[in-house]
Amino acid sequence: MPVPLLDLKAQHATIRESVVPAMLKVVDDQAFILGEPVERLEREVAALSRTTHAIGCANGTDALLLAMRALDIGRDDEVITTPFTFFATAGTIHNVGARPVFVDIAPDTFNVSPQAVAAAIGPRTRGVIAVDLFGQMAPIEEVMAVAKGLPVIEDAAQSIGARRAIDGEWRMAGEVPTIGTFSFFPSKNLGGYGDGGMIVTQRDDLAARLRRLRVHGGAKMYFHDEVGYNSRLDALQAVVLSAKLPHLAGWSAGRRRNAAFYDAALKGVGDIRTPVMDPKSESIFNQYTIRTGKRDALQAHLKAAGIGTSIYYPLPLHLQPCFAYLGYRAGACPESERAASEVLSLPIYPELSPSQLDEVVSAVRAFFGR
Repeated sequence: MPVPLLDLKAQHATIRESVVPAMLKVVDDQAFILGEPVERLEREVAALSRTTHAIGCANGTDALLLAMRALDIGRDDEVITTPFTFFATAGTIHNVGARPVFVDIAPDTFNVSPQAVAAAIGPRTRGVIAVDLFGQMAPIEEVMAVAKGLPVIEDAAQSIGARRAIDGEWRMAGEVPTIGTFSFFPSKNLGGYGDGGMIVTQRDDLAARLRRLRVHGGAKMYFHDEVGYNSRLDALQAVVLSAKLPHLAGWSAGRRRNAAFYDAALKGVGDIRTPVMDPKSESIFNQYTIRTGKRDALQAHLKAAGIGTSIYYPLPLHLQPCFAYLGYRAGACPESERAASEVLSLPIYPELSPSQLDEVVSAVRAFFGR
């Protein structure tokens, strides 16, 4: 049977009765931009992330851009980050006028190496963006320790609801850094019916500035303290996300159950390496990503069997043509480059049936002759 990489229709069927009336109310009210629905979602996300403030914006990319603007990161500054992530992480650094400085990942978790961050800090460094890849939080406390007072942005686009044990206490994605950013792209664990983003922080001053920056830089209409952006979260997206939010923990638990099934079923199959979980972290498995030296052939085999897969990410950012001006060459970030040649993500969404999970495993095992 075909098994898609993601089946959003299956999820929608389980929540349609709560989502559709909420959307229709926004339509009937004809109040589409910001307003009470967005304020409600901001309160809910702040509570989930245990932060003082949450500020809705148009998308996860803008969340990063606004975060750097609020921190006064700009021309001739440097921001350290990982090259093994979605393009927006580094693209926004470039778009505020700063220079991305790429450092390598830890080979087991795919997340940025704190030691590599420490080694890259220089006189122009003005911040660090740590990415929570595939739903597992980066070692944010270690990154902040080596950053030595520099602002740290946690790119939590793939990790809303994830948590990490820090000093014996569970801390949520977005709770610890200077600023945390979320994405509500439809494929996320908490995804909208369109685009959307959120920024969280514990600092009152940053929250006030972020709220201005998302509406052209003014706290009052037609009066502008600085030049900002048009990056407002739609009320329609807010009510969808508020309706979905009570289900998030259960959906993430379902993804963890599916991951545990794959871990057991794929153990010892060919040269597959299943995801490595930091014992301090509880992942939400936005992706379930294996590694194999036969990645391309396996992907072709699974496609022929009707199994959806994806490669996140086939070319590290330091080797992208648009960043050639930075001067990086192959071999600069060897763990990222090795991961890019080996990773393959399998279906992990919580609505997968036992027969669908068996279908994926059987197809993988068949490829390796098991």
